[in-house]
Amino acid sequence: MATLDAIREALPEPARDIKLNLQAVLQPGTLTPAQRWGVAVATAAAARNERLLAAVLADARAEVEPAVVEDALAAAAVMAMNNVYYRFRHMVGKASYAEKPARLRMNRLVKPAASKVDFELFALAVSAVNGCETCVRSHEQVVVAGGLSEDQVHEAVRIAAVLHAAAVSLELAGYAAVPSAAAAAG
Repeated sequence: MATLDAIREALPEPARDIKLNLQAVLQPGTLTPAQRWGVAVATAAAARNERLLAAVLADARAEVEPAVVEDALAAAAVMAMNNVYYRFRHMVGKASYAEKPARLRMNRLVKPAASKVDFELFALAVSAVNGCETCVRSHEQVVVAGGLSEDQVHEAVRIAAVLHAAAVSLELAGYAAVPSAAAAAG
């Protein structure tokens, strides 16, 4: 995790908790390395911070097969589309929209390069970051039915939460050095 260590060091003091959590959530736990790093890659991509994504990709590529990284990136891309679409349908709450076919291609969801259950876990984590209740519920059911435990789901969402917070914190790093209005006036 040498590259992520550099990210942790770049986080500003207000993100001290995120520094500590970033180190902790990527340690071995209930998830396999492929699951842990796939979730990290997918959620770093969903967080849209190039620096974080580059660091996570570098560390992940040293730990897992290329197919896992490819699936994680594909999950982030597919869920960027699906989370908007299904969140809209859920928020509007009209049966007429729910009856309309999505007509959105999602072939990778059906035929991932590596593990189907892992791909669904990556999609679940991205959906949590993107706030799509419908997708979170759907993917959670699939991964549990596929043999993952609630502890594994919980661990994946913890990783997603911390990676998202790290992306936000990296953005804050640029503002931490900016003097406040009160300090500038004084």
